[in-house]
Amino acid sequence: MTAYQIWFYIIASMILGGALLAVTARKIFRAAIALLVSLIGIAALYYWMHYEFIAAVQTIVYVGGIVVLIIFSIFLTHNPGHTIEEPVSIREAFAFTGCFAGFAFVFSLLNRYSFEQTGDALNHTMQVADVGRALLSTGNGSYLLPFEAVSLLLLAAMVGCIVIAIKIRTHK
Repeated sequence: MTAYQIWFYIIASMILGGALLAVTARKIFRAAIALLVSLIGIAALYYWMHYEFIAAVQTIVYVGGIVVLIIFSIFLTHNPGHTIEEPVSIREAFAFTGCFAGFAFVFSLLNRYSFEQTGDALNHTMQVADVGRALLSTGNGSYLLPFEAVSLLLLAAMVGCIVIAIKIRTHK
């Protein structure tokens, strides 16, 4: 086993461990921190695959934006030490069955296709300047509208969090 493979297994265990803890944690703040660990692991996986720009976007948008927004929402709306209620066992059975069916469906779809890379796919390189032009242009194949929609969604979530926090404090 090479060092390259060892790093992959370390990063993969970080992602899966963080995701598993995020789903199974009883304290809501600990679940948010576990999600943070998982998202940092995904950024590390992008760095490992030499996609530095996507790793930087992952770090800035998800780790720096979304998780901070989630933690901010937790502090404004709940007690950070709040314990999540124990789920009903029938719900767990349905959730497990649904997850298993989803994995089986995706696995069956992936087995139908062969994912062979051609020479053109291997030689294709994307420059950061090209990504920047695609994000800021308004022509065909541009990403300005989704970029602005995501920023409005984050703004709406932040305003909604503040409104909920104000309502909770005035009723106490």
